[in-house]
Amino acid sequence: MDASLFQSRHEAFIQQAETSLRRLTPAATARPARLHGAMRYSLEAGGKRLRPVLCLASAAAFDAQADASHAATALECIHTYSLIHDDLPCMDNSDLRRGRPSCHKAHDEATALLAGDALQPLAFELLATGYASNPSLATALVRELAVTAGSTLLVGGQTEDMGGLAAGATDDRLEFILLGKTAAMLSTSFAMGAMVGGASAADVEHFRRAGRASGIAFQLVDDLLDLTADAAQLGKPVGADAQNGKFTFAGLHGVEATKQRIEALTAEAIGHLQATKGDTPFLAELVRRMSARRT
Repeated sequence: MDASLFQSRHEAFIQQAETSLRRLTPAATARPARLHGAMRYSLEAGGKRLRPVLCLASAAAFDAQADASHAATALECIHTYSLIHDDLPCMDNSDLRRGRPSCHKAHDEATALLAGDALQPLAFELLATGYASNPSLATALVRELAVTAGSTLLVGGQTEDMGGLAAGATDDRLEFILLGKTAAMLSTSFAMGAMVGGASAADVEHFRRAGRASGIAFQLVDDLLDLTADAAQLGKPVGADAQNGKFTFAGLHGVEATKQRIEALTAEAIGHLQATKGDTPFLAELVRRMSARRT
C-alpha cells in the first residue's frame, strides 16, 4: 500500500477511535469525579490506539459503513484497565505509563484499582447497548471479549507472568504468557471488527488467527525494545525485564532467534488476512509496521 494512503487511513482510524472514546465514556467531571477523573486520565493518556484501530479497520475491511465504534471503545477500556492494574505496586510496580505517571502515581492506589474495576463492566455495557439492535452480534461480541479478558487468556497470562524466571523457564509456559498477555487482545480486536463488518465465520477465524500471530510478534518486538530503546522513546521504563527477572522469548532464545520468529509470525498473520474476502491491504501494512516499529 502507498505510504501516504496508509498514513491518511491510519490517522483517520486513530481520530475515529479518539472521538468514540470521548463520546462513549463518562466525563471526568461526572460523579464521582475522583473515579471518573482517574478513568479518563488513563484512557486519554495517548498511546497507539492499536486495538481500536485494528477493530475499526477490520470492520471496514468487510463493510466500509460498519459502525465498530462501540466495540473499539470496549477494547480500549479493557486494555486500559489491564495497564492500570499491571502498573500497581502489587503487580509490575511501574511508575511510568505512556510517557507520564501511572494512574496510581497520579492519583492513589485505591483510586487506580477502582478505575480499573470500573472500566471492565463499562466495556461490556458498551457492547450490549451499542449492538442491541442485533442481539446475536451483541452476544457474540460479549462472549468474545469476556473469554479474552478472562482467566485463561488476559488475566491468566498476567498470572503466569508474575512468577518471572523463578517460576520456571519452559517454552510451554512462555507461549501461554505470550498468548494471554498480549496476543489475545490483538486477536480479539481483529475478530470483533470482522464480526461487526459481517464477515463469515471462516473469515472471522482467519482474522482471529492473524491477530494471534501478529500479537505474539508485537510482544516479541516489545521484548527487544526493552533491551535497546530508552524510556523517552517507549513512554515507560526500559530494562525492567532483566532487572525484575521477567521471563521473555529473547531471554530464553536470544535476540537473533527472536527476530526470526517475528518475521515468521508477521508472514503468517498476513497470510491469514490475504486468505479472506476482506479488503486487507491496510491491515497487512499495519501488521508489517507493527513488527518493524522502533517505539
